[in-house]
Amino acid sequence: MKRSRNQTLQYIYKLCDQYEAQGRQAKDVTIPLKDYAQFAVMQFMLYIAGSDRNITDYEAELIRNCHHIPVTKEYIRRFLEQKPVSADEIFTILSRLLAVFAEADIQNQAVRNSTSLLLLDFLDELGLEFITSEDTQNDDRMTRALGILMQKLRSFRSAYLKSRMQAFQDSTHKSELQEKSEETEQEESLEDLLKNLNELTGLSSVKKELNSLINLLKVHRLRAERHMPQASVSLHMVFSGNPGTGKTTVARMLGKIYKALGVLEKGHLVEVDRSGLVSGYVGQTAIKTKKMIEEALGGVLFIDEAYALTANTGSNDFGMEAVNTLLKAMEDHRDNLIVIAAGYTDLMREFLDSNPGLRSRFNKQIVFDDYSPEELMSIFRGMCEKSFFQLTEQAAQCALAFFQNRTEQHLSGFANGRDVRNYFEKALTNQANRLAVMTDVTDEDLMTITEEDVKSIELF
Repeated sequence: MKRSRNQTLQYIYKLCDQYEAQGRQAKDVTIPLKDYAQFAVMQFMLYIAGSDRNITDYEAELIRNCHHIPVTKEYIRRFLEQKPVSADEIFTILSRLLAVFAEADIQNQAVRNSTSLLLLDFLDELGLEFITSEDTQNDDRMTRALGILMQKLRSFRSAYLKSRMQAFQDSTHKSELQEKSEETEQEESLEDLLKNLNELTGLSSVKKELNSLINLLKVHRLRAERHMPQASVSLHMVFSGNPGTGKTTVARMLGKIYKALGVLEKGHLVEVDRSGLVSGYVGQTAIKTKKMIEEALGGVLFIDEAYALTANTGSNDFGMEAVNTLLKAMEDHRDNLIVIAAGYTDLMREFLDSNPGLRSRFNKQIVFDDYSPEELMSIFRGMCEKSFFQLTEQAAQCALAFFQNRTEQHLSGFANGRDVRNYFEKALTNQANRLAVMTDVTDEDLMTITEEDVKSIELF
């Protein structure tokens, strides 16, 4: 029996869940596969809807029903004006998804070989609905845009199946192709990781320093591949700056980048503070610290508020015992462990001065400056867009004024990006309180943050 459109879509998403459960990771896909598939189908629908420069009620309803989100045609129109979707972008997104389906490591061969075709059939059907609906003016641009896209996707499917058949017939050649594919995947993965790092809001000086370090490691790797002498490079570093400036986020990205470069085996991040390293009993601190070091081997040990380890030098404090244990581990595991110590700028200077071994081990200090009001506003807009909220012009002006005032006051509780998160959550609470007393709430109401929702927000 033929599945309905929504049944087919849900079946595709169910297959995504199966692949994730079996540990299958999508090439070039850094988010859960089901979320990526939903994103791909949504972008495909937005592309078709915008191809004729005319968003209709039917198109908005189709998108709303498929994805169960309260979008209006006015919101789609504004969204596409801000972020136009091109055929090349859609092809790149969908071709990655097709590649994952075709390569899926599952036992049911019939499912493995037919899923890509199922997705193509579904997209064909979906595109046809857009083009032939009575509510849509059958613009030649829309038909042409869909035709070009589907032709490219079918060509991809045909070429991929042909390469699979040739690889099956020649096992030796298959092995060579696999090695090249893995090498390419690693390079693409590194490219994506660097792109994610460089697309972070603000942090220009941080990104400049880290890109220089990464370039050094790339050259270091090239020299190693050509059997040239290697200079010793210390990768332990200090991240200094106020809370909420992205230190943990960058450390996590850096671990993945180091893995892609072959510097680290795993690239994972283990985050810890004084309480995770120091014990209140004699002899227990070294054991506790070694346990965290073992957990971080192959990745990054991120010590938040590291200055707390050396803040007290009394006889009953065991912070220096943790420091000495760390210093030894940094030497013993210098090829498979990176330690990043983080905290306020002034206090981290005191931390480095507390022990001669610290400054020599942590010879790179990267300063994370506070975000500007415009950068905080950019982060806030990003949070809104990610959750399908739109700001009125008055709300945007009010929010920017709030962030300007917040940065000028230099309050001790100012927390940069964390302030934005708290501001966003309070705005949603205020919006909910405003809509709760309304008798007729439209889809656009649910997706709009007004000046009333943000003008009375206070953070402490």
